[in-house]
Order: sequence, then structure tokens, then C-alpha cells
Amino acid sequence: MSLIGGIRPPIAVLSVLLLSLAGITALVLGRVDNGGVPKAVQTSQEHFAEDGAIALRASIDESVTDLTRSAALFSAGQPVSGDAVLDKLGSTYQKWTGTAVVEIRTGKLVAARGETVPLTSVNTSGLGDEGGLAPRMVKLKNGEARLLSFALLSWPGKPQLLLVASNNLTFPGISLGQFRSIAVVDRDGAILSSDGIPEPEQVRTSTDRQEIKLSRKQLKDFAQLAARKARQDPRSSKEPGAGGYQGVSGSLVGGHVLSDRSVAGYATLAAPDPGEVTTASGLGLSVVAMVKVAEDTTRTQSLVVGLLAGGALLVVGAIAVAVLLGTVQRPLIRLFLESRRLTRGDLTRPVTIPGYGEARRVGHALEQLRRQLLGESADATGPTPRPRGLRRIGTRALLAACAVLLLAWSAPLMLLINRADSTAVVPQQLVSDQRERTDTLSDRVRRALNEGSADLESVGSLIGNRTEPEAMEKVLERTLDENRRYRSLYVVDSSGEILARKGKDPKMIRSHRVSDTPIRLLGHGGKEPVVVANADIPGRGGAQLVGEFRVEFLNALLTRPGMGVVRLVDDHSKVIAGNTGFLAFQGLPDDHLKDLVAASAQRLGKKARANGVLYREHGVRIAAAAPFAGSGPAESLGWSVVSWQPANRLAIPEYDAQNRTVLAGLLGAAAAVGCLGWLHIVVARPLRSLADRAEALAGGDRKTVLFPQHHDEVGAVTRSLELIRQQLQDQRRQQPRRTPPQASAPQQYTRN
Repeated sequence: MSLIGGIRPPIAVLSVLLLSLAGITALVLGRVDNGGVPKAVQTSQEHFAEDGAIALRASIDESVTDLTRSAALFSAGQPVSGDAVLDKLGSTYQKWTGTAVVEIRTGKLVAARGETVPLTSVNTSGLGDEGGLAPRMVKLKNGEARLLSFALLSWPGKPQLLLVASNNLTFPGISLGQFRSIAVVDRDGAILSSDGIPEPEQVRTSTDRQEIKLSRKQLKDFAQLAARKARQDPRSSKEPGAGGYQGVSGSLVGGHVLSDRSVAGYATLAAPDPGEVTTASGLGLSVVAMVKVAEDTTRTQSLVVGLLAGGALLVVGAIAVAVLLGTVQRPLIRLFLESRRLTRGDLTRPVTIPGYGEARRVGHALEQLRRQLLGESADATGPTPRPRGLRRIGTRALLAACAVLLLAWSAPLMLLINRADSTAVVPQQLVSDQRERTDTLSDRVRRALNEGSADLESVGSLIGNRTEPEAMEKVLERTLDENRRYRSLYVVDSSGEILARKGKDPKMIRSHRVSDTPIRLLGHGGKEPVVVANADIPGRGGAQLVGEFRVEFLNALLTRPGMGVVRLVDDHSKVIAGNTGFLAFQGLPDDHLKDLVAASAQRLGKKARANGVLYREHGVRIAAAAPFAGSGPAESLGWSVVSWQPANRLAIPEYDAQNRTVLAGLLGAAAAVGCLGWLHIVVARPLRSLADRAEALAGGDRKTVLFPQHHDEVGAVTRSLELIRQQLQDQRRQQPRRTPPQASAPQQYTRN
């Protein structure tokens, strides 16, 4: 018999699958994660740490890039004093705690602004070449850390100067919310800076001081663990094909802090693209975000549902297999044995005829053929009787009945049992994390737009009185190469005529006239939003430098895992950018989100607030909205970032139970459809064709050759029928032929 054909393999495979599925269902279906902290909360802390690492990495890299570009633009112009350089930097950028200009040859301090730059810990004599300008970490006497960035100021005939900028390792725009702390950790696990935990002397009660001490100890322990895990290769830190964050990231669960449990996420500073190394990613820093989560001890583990479902599957599977064995397998094997007996010449005993369907038709045909082999004619045996009543039920109907029986077990699991939308307990921490992460994204987009506007002001002021198009295009090309945020840069005069351009063709609508608004949104009604920033060029009679932002740049800022759908909307709640596909200037999908954006944009005092809510209409959904809040020209746009995601995609115990229930139903349905479909292909259809050919052979058709399609039971019966056909032909040849009587010859008459 064929290994994959025949009647036995499909039924055996179906039995094994149903038995295995019953055992798995009984053991897994009723389990509930009782760890106190759902997996979704742990994953959310990991994503929160990744957000902090991305913000810190972008801040460091942009700071170094801005300092280097500004020094290059200063060096390309006329020599200026150190005070003028620092004054211009201070008016354009507000990102450094301290700046200084030092003469490299003598080490003399030329100018300084802001916090005192720790130059005593740096050997400035070795920084004259480009290779020695890499940023470095410096620790102050009070234990705080500073990141020093360097750039060269060179003019022909002037002493070479070193531009130094000092910055603390703070997280720009990270919204922590309540009960959360975040820290920057070096390679050895030492905390370089932290935020979110107050000093013990700032609280009054001894209980609060004890809680703060425990929190600091937990944060230090998490920092040590994160530093050890950060040493591994990012490719081996995740499951194959997981994708996501380019660096090493994960979550940690700690001990109890009084009545709560501490959960932390960690992430290393990594370049945005695989294989790249940026200034920040080469510092070996990691971010640890810790939060205190209230444990839910009400969830208990119950195996009742799993045991009931597994037991029901055993009963249903036993009935289905018994039906297949008794009504499909056994009659077919009996036909196989009877047909072999006839081909061997054992014709004394009548053929045992099965009770139903095609097998009964083949059995009647074999009985007629047995009688014909004994010498009866096909006319004498008569036509093969057709089954009537219940005996007409064929193999296809039996397979369909078994499929309905098994699907009656699978369908409730897929559609009815363990529905979590009405029973799921969504942790409040997930709603808070969605709100804080949305607020962080809003601030991130606002800062990016402000950075773009500041870059244009810096470049526009340094273009100065360069009136030649070639000179202006050289500056524009350098700026475009150093920034990925612009799609096009061009200089326009007061009438809107383009004097110099680099990048793609401008998309400004109608004209390129100048505007007093630093950042504008154009392209209403078009296929693509056009976000434009402009800056005045001093001394050029109203000429401006205009930059058009890439929509892909804004989309990339909004792309963060674990947040669902994210949209950047304008002051009329029209979509400008998003992390998934969208239509330009389309509205939000429902009124709930519009109301949420409107509520978050309302001002309490002078500050807008971020909102996070949990909807239970048409499925449980977490949503949050955060308007632009802060300084800079982007704040006046009135834009907001809104995000939403269904709760059934999160690792919440109730939804995990629902997913396991649906999976069990799908596996049961797949086993039924696969094995019964297999039986239909290799048994039901060939058996139906065999019944027709057997009846034709019993009815006297001796010319049609019967050949098997498969080497299985049906094929064996077909071969036996072919042998019987040949025996009947030989029997017919051996019968004496009847010769008709000859007519008498006519008499001949002769004439006398």
C-alpha cells in the first residue's frame, strides 16, 4: 500500500492529532498568568526605555552635528571673535549648559558662556587634528557627568581655536509621569544621571524616605543588570526575525518596594540604521527606566475550562474516528478481501455486501460478477440494485458528518468561549504608558521642527552677503547633506523669486513669496502635506532661506513599536503624518479620537496636557493624545500627536487566554479539514468512480479496461476487477460458437 494513500493513514493521523490537541487543550487552555505583572506591562517598560535611548542618542548626535556645522560655517566666513561665536550659538541654540573657545596652541581661554566647562580634565593640545575631536565623557568633582563636544575654528593667518560645548546627560522631552524614574548608565553599570526620584531630604515622613532609599537601591541593581546584558551582541539578544529596536533592549522584574513591585526596561544607545555607528552609539551608554506597578493578585489559575474542552474533544474525536472506522475503513477493507478471493477462484461463498453507499454498490457488483464467473450470463444476473433509504448514504456524506461533528467542537472555541472584551482587566499602567509615550513623541516632533527652524536661522545668518548663486548653493548643499529632515532648500528674495536651490523641486503652492511665520503647513487639498520653515537672511532686503521638510522624516519620528497607530494632526484634526499608511489631510477615524484631541488641546492655566483613555466601545482600545507644548516656533502651530491601539494585541492574561482558545479551535478545525479532505481525495472520489465502473462491468461491459490510480485499497479492488474482466473474456472465448443451419441446395430440373 502507498505510504500516504489508502484509508488507514488519514484516520491514524486524525486520531493522533485529536488526542494531542485534547491533551494540550486540557493543560494550557485554562492557565492564567499569575505573575502579578502582565507581560504587556514589562514590554511597555522596554519600549519606554527604547524611547529614552532614541531621544538621548538623537540629542547627542544633533548636538555634535550642530556644533561641527556651525564651526565649519564660521570658518568659511570672515574671522570673528570668540565672544561673537558664542553669542551667535547662544541665540540660535539653547541646548548646551556651557560653551567655551580655547586657543589650542597656548590653551588660553578666549571666551566662555554658561556653566563652567571642565577644561582642566582635557588635554587641549592633542585636539588640533580631526581624529582627536571625538566627544568624551568627563566626571565632575560632585559626581555628575558631562559630555564634551569639540569643533575647530580656523581662519587663514589666525591662531587655531577650539570650540567646546558641555552638555549634561538629560533626556530631552521625556514624559515620566508618576512613580517612574529613568537613568543613564555607563558600561560598568554606574549611574551617570537620573531623573524621577527625589532626594531623601526633600520628603518629610520616614516612610517616604524609606521608599526612596529602596527605589534608589532597585535602580542601582537594575543598572548593574542592564550593563551586563548590554555587552551582548544585539543580533543575539532577540529572537531570530524579531526585528524592532536596533540595539540591545529588554525588561527586568525586581522585588517589592513596599506594596508595589518594580519593573524596569533597558536599552542601549544604538544607531537608527543597522551597521551604522554614530557618535552617541559609540559611547557605550544605556538607558534604564523603572516604574512601580501595583500587583493584581485577583487573577487565579483555573484548569476547569481546559479540562472540559479537552474531555469534550476526546468524546467528539472518539465518535468521529469510530464512524470512520466502522462505515468507511472496515467496508473498504472487506471489499478488498472479497475481490482478492474472487480473483483466486474461490467462488463457492457469496460476497459479503457492505451496508451503505458506494461500498454496497461495489459489493453487489462483485456478487454479480461471482455468479457470472460461475457461468450465469449478465442478463440472468440482472442490473445492480441501487441502495435506497439510509443505505444511500455515501462516503462523502459520512465525511461531512464527521466534519460537522468536529467543527461543532472547534467553532465555539473560535467564536464564543473565553471572550475577553467584557472581562479583560487592562492595567492602568498601560494607559499611563500610552499617554506618556504619546507625550514624548509630541515633544520629539516639536523639537525636530524647532531644530530645523534653528538650523535655517544659523545657515541663513552665515550665508550673509554671499550673493553669488554658486556660493549660496555650496552652503545649501552642505546643509542638505548633513540633515535628513529637508527635501529641498532654496533662497528666495522679497518678491518670491528663487535665487539658489538644492534638493528636489519646491512644492510651495502658487508662489514662493516670503512669510513672517517661521513654520507653515501648505498643500491643503493636495496629495502630500508640505511643511515649510523659513528664516530671514540678515542684510539681504527681506531675502529668506526656505526649507521644506520631508514627510518621510516626520513619519519616521512617529514610528515606535508598541504604540499601535500614531498620527500627527493639525489644529483642525487633519492628518499630516503617521507611522502607517494614510491619506493627506484626512480626518481621524471616529469622533472619540477627535474629542480626545480637542480635550488634550484645552489649556489648564498656560499649559496643555496629554490625555490617555480606555474605550470599551466596539472592542477595548487604548488611546492617547498630546498637543505641542513648550517653547519654539512649532508650539504655535497647535498640532497634536494622537495614538490608539486595540487591547487584544497586548499580552494581557485574559487576551492570552482568548488567543489560546481561538488557537485550539483553529487547530481542531485544521485537523478536521486536513484529514477529512485527505480522505475525500484518496478514498471518497476514487471509490465513487470505482462503483460506477464495477456496475458497468457487472452489466456486461467487457471492453473498458480498469486500471488503478493509486496503490491503495481502492486501487487493489480496481486491479481485482480488471482480473475478473479478463477472466470473463477468457470464459467467453472458450464457449463453443453456435453455427446457424445451412439452407438446402435448390433442386435442378432437367428437360427430357
